[in-house]
Amino acid sequence: MAAPAKLEIQSVEQSFLKRFGLIIGALILLGIVLIPTPEGLPIAGHRMLAILVFSVIIWMTDTISYPASAAVIMALMAFLVGISPNESDPKTIIGTAQGLRMALDGFSNTALALVGGALFIAAAMMQTGLDKRIALFVLSKIGAKTNRVLIGVILVGFILSFFVPSTTARVSCMVPIVMGIIGAFGVEHKSKFAGMMMIAVAQADSIWNVGIKTAAAQNMIALGFIEKQLGIYISWLDWFIAAVPFSIFMSVALYYVLMKMMPPETDEIAGGKEAVAKALTELGPMKSNEKKLMILSVILLGLWATEKILHPFDTSSTTIAAIAIMLLPGIGIMTWKEAQSKIPWGTLLLFGVGISLGSALLSTKAATWLAKIIVTIFGLQTMPILMILAVLSAFLIIIHLGFASATALAAAMIPIIISILQGVKTPGVNVVGMTMILQYVVSFGFILPVNAPQNMVAYGTETFEVKDFIKTGIPLTVIAYLLIMILGATYWKWLGLV
Repeated sequence: MAAPAKLEIQSVEQSFLKRFGLIIGALILLGIVLIPTPEGLPIAGHRMLAILVFSVIIWMTDTISYPASAAVIMALMAFLVGISPNESDPKTIIGTAQGLRMALDGFSNTALALVGGALFIAAAMMQTGLDKRIALFVLSKIGAKTNRVLIGVILVGFILSFFVPSTTARVSCMVPIVMGIIGAFGVEHKSKFAGMMMIAVAQADSIWNVGIKTAAAQNMIALGFIEKQLGIYISWLDWFIAAVPFSIFMSVALYYVLMKMMPPETDEIAGGKEAVAKALTELGPMKSNEKKLMILSVILLGLWATEKILHPFDTSSTTIAAIAIMLLPGIGIMTWKEAQSKIPWGTLLLFGVGISLGSALLSTKAATWLAKIIVTIFGLQTMPILMILAVLSAFLIIIHLGFASATALAAAMIPIIISILQGVKTPGVNVVGMTMILQYVVSFGFILPVNAPQNMVAYGTETFEVKDFIKTGIPLTVIAYLLIMILGATYWKWLGLV
């Protein structure tokens, strides 16, 4: 009876936090604003730190929706920063108009255009059914042995990460396919096989969020800050070369962890291959719009991969051009009316505000001040580079346990991480490379279903328990952490990132 009692206590705690998180956040915000401003920190920076803490609390407690939180954060920035003294002329205030401009700053970032474009591509995939066709085609070539089906699911996660630049969309595509396979195989929804398959769907997508620059919105958050704060643009191919070994090793680790921790009840399931073939046949031949989208996606992927090598066009611009073609009457793939109902506009709103929050932390010197405190507390100032990587990676893994969105975590932490790395005195620190690697850690979210939207989509199928996700997620996180350190000492050092 101990386990159910423990789960019930956790449920009550989560319910309490969800219900009162906004009030708790508001009271702490007020408390921080009312305390004397620390020496060396501008008043605007002091208030931005209060807004940051408030944001983290409402994101961690999930007390209000992310789009609603974005609106609240914008309002707080407009007024709290707006009524703060101007640092250059303390006798005047910054003004609410300037405060609101700071809150809207993220919406003029090119990374926002790329994320918006990615959402349109995901919508086009769902509209045409091309994502489902790709997934079923790969699975049809795998066979009916349970270990081969698991390999197929991981492989589909890898392939779709190139063509569907939205983690939630990829998982949402895979879930009904895998549920269909489970049903066709005639196994119980609560079987180890079903649970293993659905956990693989979520975890494989999280793993390939690291390997592919355009696979996840949180990567765009980090890259936006790197470009704005450090003046360095990281191309699609540069990111791929650096990150893909990690995702390949982790894909192999995912296979062995799941086979060991959740071994399926049988080695082979009769009729499995036929079930997938039947589902693929039911889709019929490729439709005109699918062919158009496939051609456009391959061209776009080629443009991403050859950016700054064969042409001077950046990822965001080529993506927007592709979306424009998709929406053109006659030759396009979908209409605006069809697209708008499939776009999670709240994600785009959160993304823009997340960039604004980080930019404001930088411009008001709040990030720099907080970074100095963290450097002192952890003793990072003269640590060896690998030790700095180890400490900051562990810090991000632990704090991610309280976040339900890697996008929100990146928005809150990456500007601070950059400031921390700029503040250390260890010679030879590559701030850009280290920030990029620590962004990989932001994408982990392997331990709890609530750590990522894609985890929750898979959990909603009720094919596995929270304990199953934790049981497989902890070893995956440990392996990922060790792999970060191993690659940091070898491959990434050879590339000059560490």
